[in-house]
Amino acid sequence: MNHAPAANTPSLTRRKFLSTMTAVSALSALQFPAGAFAAGMEPPDFLAFSEKLTRQEGLDQDIASVMLKAFSGLGRGDDIAAMVAGDTDDDDLANAIVSAWYTGESPDPEDLDVLTYTDALVWQAVDFSKPMASCGGGMGYWSDPPEG
Repeated sequence: MNHAPAANTPSLTRRKFLSTMTAVSALSALQFPAGAFAAGMEPPDFLAFSEKLTRQEGLDQDIASVMLKAFSGLGRGDDIAAMVAGDTDDDDLANAIVSAWYTGESPDPEDLDVLTYTDALVWQAVDFSKPMASCGGGMGYWSDPPEG
């Protein structure tokens, strides 16, 4: 029994199939940052806002990026963007941002990762101390009494 080929039957060659599957695999391997940062909120904007809130200059850009991602992961990215734009005031969120900078802890209570330890602002506020395991000076620096 001979069957005539159907008209307009799309032919899928092995080459076309493999190239399509390769493209789909490559796209699925990409990590799309949807939701990683709020719409319109970039780490430099968050950094500038953080410096304003903490009244500290020279905060670390890498820490700001990780911190913004943590807040955005909690669904607070749009709220931060609204605060930066001046559309709203949220004292609790502002305090959470300042707290994260001073403690170095993630704003997510379920996240046990530390955003920063040695660069947490607490060490500037508590100038008589330093992070554990950080050297405070040269050999025997501790033998002299502090100035003051």
